[in-house]
Amino acid sequence: MMLRTIRLDPSDTFVFPLAAEPGEWAVTGSFLFWGRDVGSLAGKERAAFRSGFVGVDSLGFSTLVVCQPINPEERAAAIEALAAHLVAKLGAPSLDAARAAAEEEIAFASSLAEHDEGTLVALHRGEEDGEIREQYRVLQRRERTEGADSLHAHARAFTFHEEVDDMPEERVDLIDMMATRR
Repeated sequence: MMLRTIRLDPSDTFVFPLAAEPGEWAVTGSFLFWGRDVGSLAGKERAAFRSGFVGVDSLGFSTLVVCQPINPEERAAAIEALAAHLVAKLGAPSLDAARAAAEEEIAFASSLAEHDEGTLVALHRGEEDGEIREQYRVLQRRERTEGADSLHAHARAFTFHEEVDDMPEERVDLIDMMATRR
């Protein structure tokens, strides 16, 4: 099992500096904040520090991840994608060193995914005595109603209401307007 990003609403796209795409394999991403003064983080960077998992393809952030099975080929691809980022964007000394670090991150993320498939995991990250501390919260899936699929099983947590505008519909006849201008 492994963590995979999930987006239940569009909030990640405006809360974080970069949102992970839904369906990316994910790691905790605390390495992105090592050596930084986390007390000085503000706005989107602070939100990413406090509650963002990191997608291995984009290095974007996700508030929630879901436990999903991963096959060996997908795991190897996730390690390679993360290793490439560690070299290109974070200055790892070599691809071999980055690959070892990526394997460690993937292994840790896999240990967090040792739950039933479809279980959601949330993260709270903070700083305590100069060290980054992480806490994880597991959100269990409710029993499915008949006919519900695994993709939409969590959708019952939200209710969507259509708002009907009482104002009369406004229509514009562009052809008539063009004919009048001639």
